[in-house]
Formats: sequence, C-alpha cells, structure tokens
Amino acid sequence: MNERVRAHLIAGGFPAGQMAGHDHDYARLQILEQLQKREHVHTTVTNDYDDIEKWLPDCKVLITYVAGPVAQEEQHTVLRQWVEAGGRWLALHGSSGGKAARIPDSNQRTMVKMDYHNTLGGFFIHHPPIRKFQVALTDKQHPLTKDMPEVFETIDEPYMVELQAPESTEVLLTADWGLVPPTETGFFYESDTAVLPGTSTRAIAFERSLSQGAVAYTTLGHAHTPTTNSQRSVHESVSPDNTVPLHLRGSWETDGFRTLLRNGISWGIGEI
Repeated sequence: MNERVRAHLIAGGFPAGQMAGHDHDYARLQILEQLQKREHVHTTVTNDYDDIEKWLPDCKVLITYVAGPVAQEEQHTVLRQWVEAGGRWLALHGSSGGKAARIPDSNQRTMVKMDYHNTLGGFFIHHPPIRKFQVALTDKQHPLTKDMPEVFETIDEPYMVELQAPESTEVLLTADWGLVPPTETGFFYESDTAVLPGTSTRAIAFERSLSQGAVAYTTLGHAHTPTTNSQRSVHESVSPDNTVPLHLRGSWETDGFRTLLRNGISWGIGEI
C-alpha cells in the first residue's frame, strides 16, 4: 500500500478572482484529474500564494498554474526553505510571470524580476502571439521525459523565459522560432535573453536543482475560452487571418504535454 501523501495546487489569476487571460478552471480540473487517479494522494487547492505557510508543511509536491500571482517576500522565504528541505515544485505556464511595471512615457510594461524567479529558475520576459511550433526532446533519460515523443507539434503561447540558474538547471525540452527583437507591442525588454547560449533555441521545460529539492517548469499550457481570452490576434500558423480561436486547449490536447504532466506528478510525489 502506498503511503498517504499530500499535494498542494495553486491555480488562479490576478487580481484575485480574475482569469487574467487563461481558463484556470479547465487547467485546474485537468491537474486534479491526474492527481485523483492516485488514491493515496490528497490535494489542497488555493488561487494564490497567500497563506502558503499553512499548506506547504507536510506537503510532498506543489503544483502551480497561475497568471499573475507570485510569492511575495515572506511567502517566497517559506517556499524557498520548503524546496531546499526536499520539496518538489511542478510549475506550469504562467508560473514564470508575476509583476509588470509601467515604462515611463510609454504604453509598454516590463516584467519585474524577483527572488521568486531565482527559486523557480526561470523569468518570463515576453511572448509573441500564439503560434504553432515544434517541441524537441533534449534529454531522453530524465524521469520527466519518460515515454515522451522526441518531437511533437503544439499550439501555445511561445513563452520567452530567461534561465536564472543555468549551472544547476537541466534543460529537457526546447523550441526554436528564431530570435524575437523588441517591438512596440507587448512587454518591453532590451534583448532576447531567453535563447540558449550560441543558439536560437530556448528552454520549454527544465529541472532546477536546489539543495535537497527541485523545481520542474514548463512554459507550455495556455488555454482560454471566449470569456477568458485576452489575445487580440494569433500567428498565421494558427489562423491565416490572425483570428483568435474562441476555444483553445493547445498543448493540453497533445500526447507530449499530457505525458509530461503525468510524469511531473509522478516525479513530484516520488514515484519516479
């Protein structure tokens, strides 16, 4: 008989109660469905990092699918200590985001890097319009990539995430849609610091070791409905006239991402 373990799931947008451009209900249910298949795993659920000190003690794995919520200073201290003591954090999609600051005399905003991003191992700087792209497996031996296809195609937000601790990070999945120079739309950044050194590829999934614990993060996972969508257009690879699909499940409907999610939960609770 498996020993009883607890998982904690944070899924929600910012401000509190808002969807922030994502279908959190769908993502939350997909994650909970995978957790429920393991009868010895019991899950607590919140919408942000508030009161995280109540939920992390005796928790085996933390799973986050957020758009805006980020651990503030005191919350981050609790989170960091928990991971360093052996906790495992499975972070999805918008977990690499957080606070954006307005650029003076401009309509643009820039993302604010926090200690939280160092613990996560990744910092979101921007994403171009949703597009179709290929994801390539770079580590076939890692438990998180078990049974994953070497290459799979998806439709998703092409997240540009800057690695924060490359010396303790193992890149598992990559994608290449070329360099993305700064524009007058979207988030402001001085250069495309999300590409891996000497290449035009970027990390789509990685594991970041931290003392006795670890973080696994993937940029994949956008989903929206007509009432949660905030996209104004998409890349022509999705729609020739750039019309945004009313419903988008993207990576959630691919075998590659669903295998990664299952593996991530198994990794988090110590099955693999």
